[in-house]
Parts: sequence; structure tokens; C-alpha cells
Amino acid sequence: MPQTPLSARATPRRIGRPLVLVLLLVAAVAVTAALGYRLLKPPATSSAPSSSAPASLTTQRPGHLGALGEADGVVSDDVTVFDDRVPAVANLDPDLLEALRRAATDAADDGVTFSLNSGWRSPAYQDELLRRAVSRYGSEDEAARWVATASTSPHVSGHAVDLAHSDATAWLSGHGARYGLCPIYRNEPWHYELRPEAIFHGCPRMYADPTQDPRMHK
Repeated sequence: MPQTPLSARATPRRIGRPLVLVLLLVAAVAVTAALGYRLLKPPATSSAPSSSAPASLTTQRPGHLGALGEADGVVSDDVTVFDDRVPAVANLDPDLLEALRRAATDAADDGVTFSLNSGWRSPAYQDELLRRAVSRYGSEDEAARWVATASTSPHVSGHAVDLAHSDATAWLSGHGARYGLCPIYRNEPWHYELRPEAIFHGCPRMYADPTQDPRMHK
């Protein structure tokens, strides 16, 4: 049998090596694309509920509270700390209101408005919010993390406000202490009260929620 020339025997080896390299390159590209898709794909959105209290519990607009209305401290949209004719504002503690207005005047220079979700509340309004909280959360103990009783609520006494917008709470988180305005509860970043000593010593440590506040256990 005649011998195959050496050059002919070497040909398959020269053709096979580039083919293997091409296949490896294709496989590498496929793996890289798959990994890139996994990295760029947005994470799945969790359906777990937020730790923040629903606005429907802490603020109720007119028309949603039966006989309760503006005279009980219910506010309409865009009520600010300068709206003297609104009981939720007019019935606030004068020192708290004065501090809020000084802060709001300075915040306006940064384009921030201090609108309220809630200020002063009547005992009837507070009782209704608590009733709704118990219905929503299933127990008085859990509801107490969000809504105080009428006898203990600083809203009823006129010593607390709930700010409506996150830009206002963000502004106060950085500047509030100089006016004596402090957040009180970690689970309610919108809730502010007057702490005059904060002007000199900074705001006190926040409670986790109202159940940790000694005032709530009178």
C-alpha cells in the first residue's frame, strides 16, 4: 500500500485545531452572556409589607372618617404649618408651632415646604385612629406600635406633628436639632416633637416605637 504523504497526514491536525478554538470561543461567549444576563437582571421585588405605618392609619382625609372633620384635626392636602385657620395647626402648642415656623421659613430657602399629615387631634379623632389600627393589626398590643390612646397621645395635647413629605423629614433630620425639633420614634420618621434641649445637646435617642415611650404607659 502506498504511503500517505506527510503533508497530507498533517492537514487534519491543522484544520481541527482552529475548529476546536472556535467552539471554545463560542462556548465562552455563551457562558459570558448568561452570566451577564443574571448580573443585569433586576432582583425580584419582595411582597413583604413595609415596616412603615400605612398613611390610612396615621392620616385620614375629610370624607373618610364619618362625622369627624376639620374641627377634630383632620387635614386636607397641602395644609402647612402657617395655616392658622386650620385647627390641626392653630391648636398646636405655641412653642412647637413657633419652632416649626422658624424651621419652615429656613427650609423654604432650600425649596422645602412643611406640609402636615396631622397635627393637633381631638380625642374622638385619636380614638377612631386607634380603633382602625386595632382592626387592621388584629390586637391592641400591635396597634399600640403605631397609634397611642387619646389620654397619652402627644397629638391630642398639641405637642406633635406628622409631616407629609419625605423632603421635609429629610431636611429636619439634618437641621431640626438647631430648632429643638426631633424625631421621636424610629418606625415613624414623619413624627416630630419639640425638645428645646436639643438646641444645645442634640436630639435624644429615638424609641423603637411608641410602646417603648414611658409616656405611653401612664
